[in-house]
Amino acid sequence: MPEFTFTLNGSATTVDVPADMPLLWVLREVVGLTGTKFGCGIAQCGSCMVHLDGGKAFSCITPINAVAGRHVTTIEGLADEDTLHPVQQAWLDLDVPQCGYCQSGQIMSAVALLAKNPHPTDADIDEAMSGNLCRCGTYNRIRAAIHRVAEGTER
Repeated sequence: MPEFTFTLNGSATTVDVPADMPLLWVLREVVGLTGTKFGCGIAQCGSCMVHLDGGKAFSCITPINAVAGRHVTTIEGLADEDTLHPVQQAWLDLDVPQCGYCQSGQIMSAVALLAKNPHPTDADIDEAMSGNLCRCGTYNRIRAAIHRVAEGTER
């Protein structure tokens, strides 16, 4: 099998897997980072969302050969040692999750949105988060958490 090297949460990582293996399974089964979730497997629910070179990527449909030489950030890579990312802290402060299954993908999408647009409107949030589904329906709390970070009340 070929080897693929990429930067994962700031560290060089090399894996020896089939070229078409989805990044999701590399992260979960090979590397052991289980924060990125499997939901639908067809890029429709957003549970598998990661950042690829700073942008959003559905890891369930991204083959590892498309990641070689690039930067991948997972939910585990957002926090700075013992300090949560502001979006993660807002999620906790506002009790956003119910079942929590979709939350890592939701958080990754929110972080990507705020990196591109630090002061989004409700419409901006709805558009940016449209690739993430929440069966529990916590969309109002998700939007409130994003606004909280945008307003700078989360540090």
